[in-house]
Amino acid sequence: MEKKGILIVISGFSGAGKGTLVKELLRRHREQYSLSVSMTTRAPREGEREGVEYFFTDREHFEKEIEQDGLIEYALYCGNYYGTPRTYVEEQLAAGKNVILEIEIQGALKIKKKFPECLLIFVTPPNVKELKRRLEGRGTESEEAIANRLARAAEESEGVEAYDYLVVNDNLEQSAEDVHSLVAAARWAPVRREKFVKKIREELHSYAKGVQE
Repeated sequence: MEKKGILIVISGFSGAGKGTLVKELLRRHREQYSLSVSMTTRAPREGEREGVEYFFTDREHFEKEIEQDGLIEYALYCGNYYGTPRTYVEEQLAAGKNVILEIEIQGALKIKKKFPECLLIFVTPPNVKELKRRLEGRGTESEEAIANRLARAAEESEGVEAYDYLVVNDNLEQSAEDVHSLVAAARWAPVRREKFVKKIREELHSYAKGVQE
């Protein structure tokens, strides 16, 4: 088995529980995964640590990273930049860690274009009624905000077919194991076994050439 880890992009409707699912996956299999740390130009909030919650930087440095293709993806949100540092991700992958990115669907599809070998997983609740219940259960948003999130989910549902796998997050523990099993299986895909495929192909061609001679 080749050592390099898999770049995993996890998306889902707001309220699907993808963040909680990722935390459970890391709790169960911490040694095999690394959660990507984003870079941002916003100021640290109380309790946030450099290199843990975010890599904090200024606008000038962030824009230089954009120019030098130092980010896998980035976005400008509420006046601040947010992005995924390329170096951090590549170092973790080279060390054999499966790197998880929690990104919305548009960003996920952009990453797929840059990294065709990445694994896209979409998280969804079992039905819309449960999705609405989870959004209401947060107790932090108005009915209008919830309605807007559901409308957004309807738009996002149009892009689900672009993902490699769909995980129905009905049982947290089982869903975490489902994701882990999908990642384990994905390691055997030919696109992620390039060295092995190249080696056996060369051996076969060499053998075929010997037989012909």
